[in-house]
Amino acid sequence: MNHNTRSSIVCVLLIAVSACSGGGGESGASNEPAAKEATTAAIGAWGIDLTARDEGVRPGNDFNRYANGRWLDDFEIPADLSAYGTFVRLRLEAEEDIRAIVEDLSAGSPAPGTVEQQIGDVYAAWMDEGKLEGLGVAPLQPYLAEIAAIETKTDLMKAFANLHLMAPFALSIIPDPADTTRYVAALDQSGLGLPDRDYYLSTDASFVEYRNAYQRYITRVMTLAGFADAEAKATAIIELETRIANAHWPLADTRDIQKIYNPMSPAQIAELSPEFDWALIFNETGLGGVNTFIVAEPSAIESGAEILASAPLPLVRDYLAFHLISNFAQFLSRDFDDAYFDMYSRALSGTQQQRERWKRGVQHVSDGLGEAVGRVYVERHFPPAYKAQMDQLVGNLVAAMRERLEQNDWMDEETRAQALTKLSTFEPRIGYPSKWIDYSSLEIRPGELVQNMRAIREFDWKTQVDRLAGPVDRELWDMSPQTVNAYYNPLLNQITFPAAILQPPFFDPNADPAVNYGAIGAVIGHEIGHGFDDQGRRFDEQGRIRDWWTPASDDRFSERATRLGGQYDTYEPVPGMRVNGQLTMGENIGDLGGVQMAYAAYHRYLGTDTAPVLDGMSGDQRFFLAWAQAWRTLMREDRLRSLIVSDPHSPAEYRVNGVVRNIDAWYDAFGVTAEDALFLPPEERVRIW
Repeated sequence: MNHNTRSSIVCVLLIAVSACSGGGGESGASNEPAAKEATTAAIGAWGIDLTARDEGVRPGNDFNRYANGRWLDDFEIPADLSAYGTFVRLRLEAEEDIRAIVEDLSAGSPAPGTVEQQIGDVYAAWMDEGKLEGLGVAPLQPYLAEIAAIETKTDLMKAFANLHLMAPFALSIIPDPADTTRYVAALDQSGLGLPDRDYYLSTDASFVEYRNAYQRYITRVMTLAGFADAEAKATAIIELETRIANAHWPLADTRDIQKIYNPMSPAQIAELSPEFDWALIFNETGLGGVNTFIVAEPSAIESGAEILASAPLPLVRDYLAFHLISNFAQFLSRDFDDAYFDMYSRALSGTQQQRERWKRGVQHVSDGLGEAVGRVYVERHFPPAYKAQMDQLVGNLVAAMRERLEQNDWMDEETRAQALTKLSTFEPRIGYPSKWIDYSSLEIRPGELVQNMRAIREFDWKTQVDRLAGPVDRELWDMSPQTVNAYYNPLLNQITFPAAILQPPFFDPNADPAVNYGAIGAVIGHEIGHGFDDQGRRFDEQGRIRDWWTPASDDRFSERATRLGGQYDTYEPVPGMRVNGQLTMGENIGDLGGVQMAYAAYHRYLGTDTAPVLDGMSGDQRFFLAWAQAWRTLMREDRLRSLIVSDPHSPAEYRVNGVVRNIDAWYDAFGVTAEDALFLPPEERVRIW
């Protein structure tokens, strides 16, 4: 059972500013970032890359190209990446920093049980390609033997629970949306090897080819593992997964908290899908004493159990064996690793070349032992002065949002009072957690890569289960400090900004204030805005699901959100594929509200002063350019297709153009008129926050 992957209900409740996308490439590593000792901005003279602009494009026709056009034309995505942009560049820089940390911590002979030993042994086992080549699939043979021995329903339930396999459900531990002082378990749909149900059901030619590639991949890895009739098994596995995909909820529906919040007792779950022995599964996974589960997609759980229970047992064994191999393929010999790359990076994302091994090893260590690495990362790369300046920025953004709520012309007084109460309880968290995960109970063994990765997954799951015994711990973080991202957790009403995102071009202590407000300020506003987007607004000041909206205010909000979604529904980043305005609704509201809040905060910062003109550009122009350059991105078409159907964020160009065309101040800053392509009449511009 894949209970160590982040389930969809967790993704819904952990609202990040960017999609999680990997990256790779070279950049110089140092123990201190350049900006720490610099007295000028890290980018350009005051924080903007003016050479990236295409001044032949009118800002009102395509603001993204005006801000980034020369860069978009001249830059070439590295062969080992599916996309490149600001987030990826910062991730590559963090990767170099983490490599230095990993190598420093693992130098010498660290004492057993220390994080230095754990980090060193995970990394060394990954880098020992010679040993992995000699092992082939052998590290998985004990688990493959367990699958081959499945003969009864009890055997199958234990396999789901204990082998980290694929199942039509996933488990996670979350604060209870009805009482956010305590934890509950969550159960939601799973069971697919391709990213989303659309990959199985779409008749578009590109998706047909993705399925063909998946057929080849299953055949390839099962042949490598010694299975007979691998091609026939692959066909049957895909047919089985297609049946499961038919039962899955569309991603847009899984965003709707009112649809996915379905509390059930173990007895009710057993009644919903009696084909599975849920008591056994819950006992085996440490959840035997849990009285309430949040079942996100009941019909998908019901149908998934029926499908697996009615499938021939040999097929189910093949399905489980394949997913076991696939889940660990990166940690086996090169033929398995290459097969995994060819499927999930080359075929699905268009990546042309496998990344250097050290880069992937650093990423695995950082993912698996995130806070052990993060603690050192903070010491080396996040000075206290950064935190102090961020606290000031956050304070200004919250104050700007408070003013916007107070002056909002469509919200009635009763709802306004509730909204202000919620804003007053926002908890910003900057840089790093106040306490760190204790890894001392995690056993990492030299030279045992697969076993070590299994041990990390078991440790993560046990850590989650152990939390059920106590109250919700508000000091925990869901991202490590070295993560280039940020998030809002509606259940705890917290906004979190890891250290690694607090770098140029998002945040530079030496940059023009307009740039910091237009970049990291708008990111801060984006996360604050998630507390008031189409789903975040369903939670109150304590993180509980509660309808605190009057019908009149609810109707006015919904009307505005619907109009914004309608705008995004018209955007077509790939011929024949449009943005899903409902799937991306929360992020679009976050972007629009974030820029509006940041703009208000910037002018709050200026007070009665007038921003200086720099290189012929006003403060307002610099503010909007900073937002646009923060999102400059190039992406391979296969990667873009994947994100259009599976990512709640709009493609980068619409995070720029789709936002600014709704903001009056942008029109004034760049002289945008009705003749420009992005022009919207004032009455059609959406104003929510």
